[in-house]
Amino acid sequence: MGKKKLLIVESPAKAGTIKKYLGKDFTVEASMGHIIDLPKSQLGVDVDHDFEPRYITIRGKGPLLAKLKKQAKDADAVYLATDPDREGEAISWHLAHAFGIDENKPCRVTFNEITKTAVKNAIKEPRSIDMDLVNAQQARRVLDRIVGYKISPILWQKVKKGLSAGRVQSVAARLICDREDEIMNFVPKEYWTVEAVLKAERKEFAAKYYGIKGKEAELTCRADAERVIADVKNKEFVIDKIKLSEMKKNAYPPFTTSTLQQDASRRYGFNAARTMQTAQTLYEGVNLGGKLGTIGLITYMRTDSLRIANEAQAEAVEYLTGKYGKEYCMPKQFKTKKNAQDAHEAIRPTSVMIEPISIKDKLTNDQYKLYRLIWERFVASQMPPAVYDTVSASIQAGEHTFRASGSQLKFKGYKLIYEETSDEAAEKTKMLPPITEGQTVALKDIDGKQHFTQPPARYTEASLVRTLEELGIGRPSTYAPTISTIVGRGYVVRNKRQLVPTELGMITTDIMKKYFSDIVDVDFTADMEEKLDAVEDGGREWEQVLRDFYPAFADNLKVAEELIANVKIKDEESDIVCEKCGRKMVYKLSKFGKFLACPGYPECKNTKAIRYETGVKCPKCEGEILIKKTRKGRAYYGCENYPKCDFMSWDEPVKGEKCPDCGSILLKKNGRNAKIICANPACEYEKSVKKESKK
Repeated sequence: MGKKKLLIVESPAKAGTIKKYLGKDFTVEASMGHIIDLPKSQLGVDVDHDFEPRYITIRGKGPLLAKLKKQAKDADAVYLATDPDREGEAISWHLAHAFGIDENKPCRVTFNEITKTAVKNAIKEPRSIDMDLVNAQQARRVLDRIVGYKISPILWQKVKKGLSAGRVQSVAARLICDREDEIMNFVPKEYWTVEAVLKAERKEFAAKYYGIKGKEAELTCRADAERVIADVKNKEFVIDKIKLSEMKKNAYPPFTTSTLQQDASRRYGFNAARTMQTAQTLYEGVNLGGKLGTIGLITYMRTDSLRIANEAQAEAVEYLTGKYGKEYCMPKQFKTKKNAQDAHEAIRPTSVMIEPISIKDKLTNDQYKLYRLIWERFVASQMPPAVYDTVSASIQAGEHTFRASGSQLKFKGYKLIYEETSDEAAEKTKMLPPITEGQTVALKDIDGKQHFTQPPARYTEASLVRTLEELGIGRPSTYAPTISTIVGRGYVVRNKRQLVPTELGMITTDIMKKYFSDIVDVDFTADMEEKLDAVEDGGREWEQVLRDFYPAFADNLKVAEELIANVKIKDEESDIVCEKCGRKMVYKLSKFGKFLACPGYPECKNTKAIRYETGVKCPKCEGEILIKKTRKGRAYYGCENYPKCDFMSWDEPVKGEKCPDCGSILLKKNGRNAKIICANPACEYEKSVKKESKK
């Protein structure tokens, strides 16, 4: 009987999925991420000896490593199948060294999707460990360690304990703080618009003031608008020029990490971490039952590539042709941006034949939403453009020019499957009534409106991710942890969907800008990313990246230690009185979030959790319903008397209103079709939020 083969992946979920594909000849184990890394308690990098890293077994993972070593020794063959990226390559390299496996021997297997075919094909073609990928990860890890472990103690000493600095997180925080400065310093400017309601063929349409004799003119005050209105009120409105055209709107490419996070944020309100956690479960495998069994539903979700495998494209063509006909099929490949890592594909379903609705009952709500989004975006990417008939008209009233436009969808194309979202809702226009050049149209009404220019909007997670990607800061795997870090450290708070800097964030960013200008400089950081990519491509030594960086950085450290003055940040005071000593309690921040503490510490050590009340009584026990959070930070509503009372809801309780049918409390279900429903499962009362607002 031959020895078993050992295959090592990163997560138990992935191990469970793959084990079902490989059968009894394989033992499939999980490394649980990194097993060997730099030590947490110290720098772990010898800056005086060419930045040599000191790797150790991560605390608590010794027994796991010992178990894997024994299994590797007893196995006939060992396959290292960690994730197909720089981190995964580094984990495999560390494991190979621990097992005594020659890194040049074919021991590394990668697959972009966890399906039976992909996994079996990968094992047939193992390769050696890619040291360029490993060195790119080492360069990034050592660089980030030096920046974080050298600057953070200065911030602890001068500003506040628990602070941290990071190469990417500090730039992200700066972007948010700089935007806040722009908003604070913004001076609004007044301007006016004039809109005429015109009538042709018994149909009314709107035309906006453009200028004088076809040349654009600005209306900067009320007098300008009133002058135009007075000039045209008694004039004939004549259709001067009409332009009829056809407009095509092309399908979007399939998702990358960045665009998936953006669309999930805009559409569902998912933060970046929630999106990636959900995508990870779809990638690692879901048990669909029946013949399909456990299968990875999407390809690897950390990618900035737009490439699509030929087999996947062919399957999409087959699906579209069979379901909608040839007119709704237009296979295409998309051009990947210059600095993207094209190691794997865009994010797509592993099989378009697995329609989202067909497996809805096998998925969690988050999984279904995200899988449907990925599926629709990919299928739509292989469809023809949407086609619109458009008309624009120039209208003269004396010497004044007005303009009107309209559009009408003629051919849905990709919009049959996928409707895009944007940060700002697109203005919908209807088709103009039939008009001809030289025709006189009736003026029904005309009005001027005052406006003021608006400051730039605060960043949302979606817009911050887009900006980081556009500026070349960070890479697909860094967006979610970067945002989680700056929120977790208290530099930024979420206000609905906006990212708002705190006083702590503004002060820390100002210090970084003054004493570590390179670290928070957008161009410097983007240039560093290109150097790290050059290491991956084999065009630069990873140690040279550090040699070029460190001397100036070390000089900045010395200056900062000498010149930064101690900063006193006053804790925010609450209205809650400490029951032990009578002082007003203050808000503190820990890694678990905000809490209340007595300012008399250490004499008084009283602390308590913050209560977020809804003003609604529990329908089960009349206790107060509170806003609570799960371990992963998702908000829900639960009774204050838990665990005696088990009432909870993901939907927001409605204050001051009871169900007219049964008298229970009402809940507001948010989303596109927002509605009010009864909390009593036996009651079917519901009403539209929109209808409610009109009353």
